[in-house]
Amino acid sequence: MAVLPFRPIPFFANKNRAFWRLQAAGWGGAMLVRSMSGLANGLSLSFLVLVLISTITGFSITLILSVVYRQLINRRPLVTWGVTGIVLAGAVFIYAFVDAWVNGLYYGDTGSGFAQRFIGLFYIDMTLLGAWTALYYMVNFFLQIEEQNDQMIQLENQATQAQLAMLRYQLNPHFLFNTLNSISTLVLLKQTEPANAMLSRLSSFLRYTLVNEPTGRVTVAQEVDTLKLYLEIERMRFEERLRTSFRIDPVTEDALLPSLLLQPLVENAIKYAVSPQEAGAEITISAQLVGQNLRITVSDTGPGLQSSAASNRFAGVTFDGGEHVSTGVGLANIRDRLAQAYGDAHRFETMEPPEGGFAVLIEIPFERREAPVANPAPKRPALAS
Repeated sequence: MAVLPFRPIPFFANKNRAFWRLQAAGWGGAMLVRSMSGLANGLSLSFLVLVLISTITGFSITLILSVVYRQLINRRPLVTWGVTGIVLAGAVFIYAFVDAWVNGLYYGDTGSGFAQRFIGLFYIDMTLLGAWTALYYMVNFFLQIEEQNDQMIQLENQATQAQLAMLRYQLNPHFLFNTLNSISTLVLLKQTEPANAMLSRLSSFLRYTLVNEPTGRVTVAQEVDTLKLYLEIERMRFEERLRTSFRIDPVTEDALLPSLLLQPLVENAIKYAVSPQEAGAEITISAQLVGQNLRITVSDTGPGLQSSAASNRFAGVTFDGGEHVSTGVGLANIRDRLAQAYGDAHRFETMEPPEGGFAVLIEIPFERREAPVANPAPKRPALAS
């Protein structure tokens, strides 16, 4: 699609300028129509002087009307329309009086009296000023409705952004508590090097969460790098019990998704698949393009929903091994974030695959970032020896 070399400006972006443009165009058009009609009926060119004077008079009267109507438009309907009717009638009377007087000076005594000319011009002037009044209120009421709609959309967007930010911020305290508790345990056991390495990884991970906007989106490649950093922190707790596999289609690496969308899913898998099993479990993260959608699956080889501990994946508050308190916001948090970000244009399903374990499937519209990424994913520090 061709791109315009300039950015179009809305006609009513500057209301004052738009008013003068409409005023000039409207009265200019009225003068042109009356002039062409008079010339077509065989009137002399001098008739154009009368048309010009009448146009200037109408233009001036409507300037006064605009000031009066501006004060009336936001009043109660009874006051607005009642006073408008009175003011309009007075304006038409003045307009017709001036037109009749000027016509009398121009034509002289032609047998028709002032009253007859006044009545004849009254209906013409009433039509012009009545139409101008209707258009004035119509345009201004339309602009007020548009402003109210813009304000409502802005408030809805602010509410959505606040909701997304709240959902994102729910994740950090939960993860931070578990990690700091593990670091504390390592310090008590005087395992300095592993504790230092875990602190370094935690620092990098938290730096990433602070740099990226809570309501922002990142690429799949960035999200995967962040997950690997998070998994390195958790691997220091679970060692060989935590096994991971990434199956990322290269086509999807530039696709966009909400920042830290997958971290709570992986955290859930660690808590309910890796932690309760002596042999641990394998967590698989896959991403592929399905039609116009990005499909992401996070699965594990844990006990699924059969055990009582695993059934707490959907609970409000749980206890992890009698030590770590869980806020239980994982799956519900993801579901709410997807609903806020994509409305009905997403899919979120939990399932137990035939081979066992537990899986979460997410489908969202496939979108790419148009501008270069400003904040790349954090680099993972090297493992401590």
